[in-house]
Amino acid sequence: SRMTEAQDVLKNIQRKPGLQIWTISKMKMVPVPEQAHGNFFEGDCYIILNVSNSTSQSTDIHYWIGNTSSQDEQGAAAIYVTQLDKYLGGSPVQYREVQGCESAKFKSYFKNGLIYKKGGAGSGFTHVETNTFNIQRLLHVKGTKHVTAREVEVSWSSFNLGDIFLLDLGKAVIQWNGPQSNRQEKLKAVLLAQDIRDRERGGRAQIGVIEGGQEEASPELMKLMISVLGQRTGHLKESIPDDKPDQNQTSIIKLYHVSDASGQLLVQEVATSPLTQDLLSSSDCYILDQGGSSVMVWKGKAASDEERSSALSRAVGFIKAKNYPSNTKVEVMSEGGESAMFKHLFKSWKEKGQTQGLGRTHSVGKIAKVDQVKFDVMELHAQPKLAAQERMVDDASGHIQVWRIENLELKEVNPSTFGQFYGGDCYLVLYTYNRANKQQYILYMWQGRHATQDEVTACAYQAVNLDNKYNGAPTQVRVVMGKEPRHFLAIFKGRLIIFEGGTGRPGVVNPDPGARLFQVRGTHEMNTKATEVPGRASSLNTNDVFLLKTHQNVFLWYGKGCSGDEREMGKAVADLLSEQDKQIVMEGQEPAAFWVALGGKAPYATDKRLEKEVAPHEPRLFECSNQTGRFLMTEVADFTQDDLDEDDVMLLDTWEEIFLWIGNSANQYETQESYNSAVEYLKTHPAGRDPGTPITTVKQGHEPPTFTGWFNAWDAHKWSNLNNTSLNKKTGGGGGSYSAPGGPGNIKSHNQRMSSSISNAYVDQSLSRAKPSGMLHSEQLVKTPNQLPQGLDPEKREEYLTDAEFENLFGCTRNNFQRLPKWRQNDLKKKAGLF
Repeated sequence: SRMTEAQDVLKNIQRKPGLQIWTISKMKMVPVPEQAHGNFFEGDCYIILNVSNSTSQSTDIHYWIGNTSSQDEQGAAAIYVTQLDKYLGGSPVQYREVQGCESAKFKSYFKNGLIYKKGGAGSGFTHVETNTFNIQRLLHVKGTKHVTAREVEVSWSSFNLGDIFLLDLGKAVIQWNGPQSNRQEKLKAVLLAQDIRDRERGGRAQIGVIEGGQEEASPELMKLMISVLGQRTGHLKESIPDDKPDQNQTSIIKLYHVSDASGQLLVQEVATSPLTQDLLSSSDCYILDQGGSSVMVWKGKAASDEERSSALSRAVGFIKAKNYPSNTKVEVMSEGGESAMFKHLFKSWKEKGQTQGLGRTHSVGKIAKVDQVKFDVMELHAQPKLAAQERMVDDASGHIQVWRIENLELKEVNPSTFGQFYGGDCYLVLYTYNRANKQQYILYMWQGRHATQDEVTACAYQAVNLDNKYNGAPTQVRVVMGKEPRHFLAIFKGRLIIFEGGTGRPGVVNPDPGARLFQVRGTHEMNTKATEVPGRASSLNTNDVFLLKTHQNVFLWYGKGCSGDEREMGKAVADLLSEQDKQIVMEGQEPAAFWVALGGKAPYATDKRLEKEVAPHEPRLFECSNQTGRFLMTEVADFTQDDLDEDDVMLLDTWEEIFLWIGNSANQYETQESYNSAVEYLKTHPAGRDPGTPITTVKQGHEPPTFTGWFNAWDAHKWSNLNNTSLNKKTGGGGGSYSAPGGPGNIKSHNQRMSSSISNAYVDQSLSRAKPSGMLHSEQLVKTPNQLPQGLDPEKREEYLTDAEFENLFGCTRNNFQRLPKWRQNDLKKKAGLF
């Protein structure tokens, strides 16, 4: 029976880090060899298992449905997925992927792109035979972040002016760039062509590039194309606009309860966003519908087996009932194994094993606990993720300058009043610190709640001026009054006092407010601040220290819930606010004068504090780009530093903070637009996010550890190395020379040499016939150092190649190779076997 067969296949599956892929052939799971990963037949269904490298070894199962696959195969795939999930203990998240509408996570497994192949595995099924050269196909390539290439009819009628086409002839791959395609698309297509060459042709294929707007510059390559496609008659089609990436940010979210108590599927709406975690009960299954853009199924631990195993088919039934398109994304997950995306849709999310109470507990691998202890800066560099989570770039011992906006100009603030911020003013705080013997800067913009609109605008304007003065190196942080980040508190060493209104300008008399009440929070000088609150009894809180200042007295009120350290810090702040003697008042033993100053007794917060849980939300990265002519935000799943694209602005959402990373070649429009989008993103976020979340702007090459800590293995030298290549030239639509990292160098010279050699290679003659004296064949050089001819420097083997062989091996000219950074040269030498 099918089930026992399934069991046999499953027995051999190991949970090992990396990607495993099966195709459904004759209703059986057949493994797909690694060199064929990323190739999908449109007539088939596939099952993909990915186990992450991290300590948690989180597991995802995707099943992919080709556009022309049969109902039977789709059914079989769904059954296998449910079995596989069960076999792996029910913890994996399951995704249903439909051709052309794959999730960002799915696409992230195939960094060089997906290739859709015509037809199905069918009868004489062999996937990709490595090193077979009798191939003739045309691939239509689309996309910059996530590339997809689809096999189309080999004919000029398949072409258009805006996309890129690869004519794959086995021994030669010709890349034709539509005149309206952009630099990034060309780059990605080259990488895909190289991937086909290396993985499917064992490295033995030539790549040539034609700029569609300057075909006359590549006569030999054009001759070859025409020999396959025939003469072109008439005009090529206009470009097809790129599909709009689905803005996953759909604010309308509904939670449905699913049951089949009566033997029939019953779906009832439970709630709409913002959702809270307590709506999910362990004994049931739920469907979360994200405005039809995706459907997620949550299976409670204690739900019946029947309910759990039919979760997937229910989701598909739900899509039909709702009349959603059949390619709607589906995710299925079990309680405790929720995907990051799912948690992002809830206002707050608590993991198991987190305790209530002060600070956060930590199970290692999740989040390291930084209790109220002095911050050890060495630990930050050893654990970049910790630095990022705690948002501390250093131990706060750097240099501070503070300016106030006065008459729309910058006015230096006297250091004796550093730390005093008035709600009627705007301030710029420049913090300078050293890292790796280099000056780093953070520019904080603190905007008072009662400052005038002109001052707020002037503050932003002056920040740009200061930023320019330091060549754009500062990281800019917008600080919302009352939500000062941890590092901001630390740099003022316990002297941070926030006055609700008024101004700190010398000579200005603020109106007399009568009694003033300050709430003091913090346990040592790195985390303390005093905030002015309304002067009435209802502002008190049993967990804190308060300072009440009247014309006659200064009271220090200690709530029952505060610690000795908090009282010490309260005293220190009180001394800053007033030199008068302080009268200490214990909660419950207040003198009458205390209540009179506050306008009488009133109820106030007396619950012992349970620190608000900070949910360990996974960070998310978005690309903000108007390369397609419209401003779009696209999510990048499973991101790395390589995903930061210097032509764009990237938005990193760490939940506690939003970073805008500005690439060196990002255009002005993207930069402005992305700030507005970040504000909009927070406003429309389905989890009802705090609109005051800090938004921090970071420039490429000047990233602080609070940003880099979210990336695994951040390479601080990556961009300084690339600066000396010609990579940073941003070219517009048509031609222009660009060099792909590890790809062809200047493509024009590349074309000329390619075209002359391709027609020969096509007849399969060896490329380098004549050898100048002292030159060697590449196969003589691909040897261990002790087998090399005498006197030959193994570090510099590439210098012994002829120009033709050199270009053949490295895909770029010697000159362009020399321009590449050392690490990239070595990388290429390794790939060529010369290192």
